[in-house]
Amino acid sequence: MFLRIELMASKKLIGFSTETSLANDQTAVIWKRFMPRLKEVKNAVSADLFSLQIYDFQKIQKFTPKTVFKKHALVEVRNFNLIPEEFEEFVLQSGKYAVFLHKGSNTDFPNTAQYIYAEWLPNSNYELDDRPHFEVLGDNYKGHEDPENEEEVWIPIR
Repeated sequence: MFLRIELMASKKLIGFSTETSLANDQTAVIWKRFMPRLKEVKNAVSADLFSLQIYDFQKIQKFTPKTVFKKHALVEVRNFNLIPEEFEEFVLQSGKYAVFLHKGSNTDFPNTAQYIYAEWLPNSNYELDDRPHFEVLGDNYKGHEDPENEEEVWIPIR
């Protein structure tokens, strides 16, 4: 499940965002807004998509299903010159990340998260950093309900 430690360069991303929680999950809503408009993006770096979360670092230690956080559906772009109307700009700052491979549907994701936060992180030489968490939905992403799905999970560390 653990893949690597990576020092990521900053990235320019565009897309949409919303506030959500696990109890009142708005993930599908944000992606349904984003995906039909993806073809409007003319300067994408690749076909990879970013599902990005911003947590209140003070509350993440006491995270519950009702904890509100910001969720983004994004694509990386070369620059912010050709942004379609209503798209938001987002700069993902550089930093160190632990990268994991999640295999399976979204119903399997709690097992991946349990491994990362309850097993790997406490037994590593790292601690969680106060930066965005994200998943890269690349070539092997088959959809959140597909049991053959693969996505990279990037966790900010220091």
